[in-house]
Amino acid sequence: MWSGPRNLSTAMMYAFGARRDCAVWDEPLYAHYLVRTGLAHPMADKIIAAGETDLERVKARCLGPIPDDRGLFYQKHMTHHLQAGADHSWIAGMTNVFLIRHPARVIASYQKKHILPEQADIGFAQQAELFDQLCQINGQAPLVIDSADIRDNPEKMLTALCSRIGIAFDPAMLAWSAGGHPSDGVWAEHWYGAVWRSTGFAGAEGPLPDLPVKAQPVLAQSLKYYEQMARYKLTA
Repeated sequence: MWSGPRNLSTAMMYAFGARRDCAVWDEPLYAHYLVRTGLAHPMADKIIAAGETDLERVKARCLGPIPDDRGLFYQKHMTHHLQAGADHSWIAGMTNVFLIRHPARVIASYQKKHILPEQADIGFAQQAELFDQLCQINGQAPLVIDSADIRDNPEKMLTALCSRIGIAFDPAMLAWSAGGHPSDGVWAEHWYGAVWRSTGFAGAEGPLPDLPVKAQPVLAQSLKYYEQMARYKLTA
């Protein structure tokens, strides 16, 4: 599952993590990304210490045997962790779904937890680049699902998603225990407060938020990528 931050990505990981047949991995590329970029993210030292920083080892685990003898392996990936212009053909060896959210909502949510983001922080350009690469490799567009549609009707959209990727829908995906998941990354205490308090998907979102003038360039850049992928989004 490929998305940017603040995009229902953790709730989706919890939904799949609620299945008894599914192992989950929270942001496999995060530690490598921080070492490569040197960015001063919250808890960066802890994330690097706890994670795998060698990209080849990350790839091997992503493509290797499923942990804990489970039938499914859900990987929550952040597209801004990918290096722009790199060869991402290894990713074609997995079943890939693109989780999108309107960039105005992403930017508004991100700045509450960190700072007003730049384009590279929220991953829309990297998501679109990966989308295009997989289109070329596979000869067809990968599956896209919009977080707004999931929040509008979680059961309907998750049923449709499971059908499209060839697995049975499990009603357990609609609820989870408050307090987080055992597979949460060490960064969860900073970023996951709202989803830790949740026991299921939040309801439908209201009108788009108003953003400050200084956020408008990032919004405009991101919106073109969002709209490019939204043309292919799953409907149920």
